[in-house]
Amino acid sequence: MEDGRRAHMAVVGWACTTLCLISCAAAFSHGASLSACTDMMPRHLRMQLHSPSNNYITVHTNMSFYFPGDKVPVTVRSTRDFMGFLLQARKVSNDEIAGTFIFIPPGSKLLTCFEDGDTVTHSDKSLKRNLSFVWKAPDQPIGDIKFFISIVQSYFVYWAKIESAIVAQRGQN
Repeated sequence: MEDGRRAHMAVVGWACTTLCLISCAAAFSHGASLSACTDMMPRHLRMQLHSPSNNYITVHTNMSFYFPGDKVPVTVRSTRDFMGFLLQARKVSNDEIAGTFIFIPPGSKLLTCFEDGDTVTHSDKSLKRNLSFVWKAPDQPIGDIKFFISIVQSYFVYWAKIESAIVAQRGQN
């Protein structure tokens, strides 16, 4: 009788673990969760963080400065395919998320971390390589900004907070 109970518990444990893994994988296949807003870290199980200096991703814009209210094109380039991402603009002065994205590519969706559309994440598991976005600066001055992206290459490998060069604010101070 004891062996039967042990076997039953093993099956129940396996089923619960499998369902948890499937539901976790399914949840993240449709984008980052709001829990990643602050530190931009994926919440996958057993993920391995890689050094930002060893990544194959660049995030940049063709503008070195902007004025309040400007629309800033942002490009993400990769030499390898990746599945997931989380993209934000942050103030250099205090690391707060700033502005909103007004154009996003297919396979992505807007998130609301603090304001509507201030963050972009993937919306499916399709392989991605080169992505283009447009970010709109707030109408009020916020100071210099940087763009940050976290990339998930696979369920187990990611890079967090790869940063762009500073985009300096011009105009009102």
